[in-house]
Amino acid sequence: MEKHAGNIQDTDLRLLRVFQAVVRHGGFSAAHEALGLSPATVSNHMSALESRMGVRLCHRGRGGFRLTQQGKQVHSAMLDLFGAIENFRGEVGAAKGDIVGTVEFGAVDAIYTNRSLRLEKAIGEFAKAAPLAKLNVHIASPQELLQGLLTGKLHAILTPTQHLPSALDVTPVFRELQNLYCSKNHSLFSVAEAQITPQMLSKYPFVGRSYEPKEPICGISYNWTSEISHMEGAVLMILSGKYIGFLPDHYADEFVKSGQIRAIGGETAKFFDNFSIALPRKHPNVAAKHFTEIVKENIF
Repeated sequence: MEKHAGNIQDTDLRLLRVFQAVVRHGGFSAAHEALGLSPATVSNHMSALESRMGVRLCHRGRGGFRLTQQGKQVHSAMLDLFGAIENFRGEVGAAKGDIVGTVEFGAVDAIYTNRSLRLEKAIGEFAKAAPLAKLNVHIASPQELLQGLLTGKLHAILTPTQHLPSALDVTPVFRELQNLYCSKNHSLFSVAEAQITPQMLSKYPFVGRSYEPKEPICGISYNWTSEISHMEGAVLMILSGKYIGFLPDHYADEFVKSGQIRAIGGETAKFFDNFSIALPRKHPNVAAKHFTEIVKENIF
């Protein structure tokens, strides 16, 4: 790598963009579709980059795609480089009084029904304040959001993930109430609330969340027999009548009002998820910072 240190050329930037796509998509196959290039071209570009860098960046083959230790170092430096370039664009735009660039913003699903967060209003305000900028919203699981932020695929995320890496600038923004639910086809639906005990709840099949540890929730050890990473999946499992599970109260409201599900367990079966907005500490996207400030202003 020393051979090319301080001598980055346009060719290197083009090859690094290919490398960025390969890492983002977890391999050559998915990356070639995203880039609009043939698999052979992607492979040739990666070989050319490794030749110019003087190191092997990744392992590929039957064992699957993974970065080498040197590849991880180059990828980290690449994110710094591209972050600095994007930040430069943003600062130049700001100097002219414009907000420019692209914002890749990620959030979990089932957020649109949360009236504590007027995300649609924030999007509208950003579009008005930054007509030259482009905003893309991605809905994904907390694991995918964090991975996207760490790999540079996303510029900012809204997530319930706790204990985020120190490399991120994290701002807690609101709490979301989670209640335990069963459907009208479940045997607990017709049981009086006063008769439902923690011991009883621990016996029924439970749908948990793939991004949370399989530990007691509110002191109850649930019969964790299935897991999901999106709330829509949890609703489907609960509506089947075979599982109990937690949902955000605002998301469950329409199903409760229609009589399809009910909250069970009372105060012993509810908790709060703490949501935060996170951006990279190093070279944060200027437009993304502006958008997240608008989001914060639209939180009750």
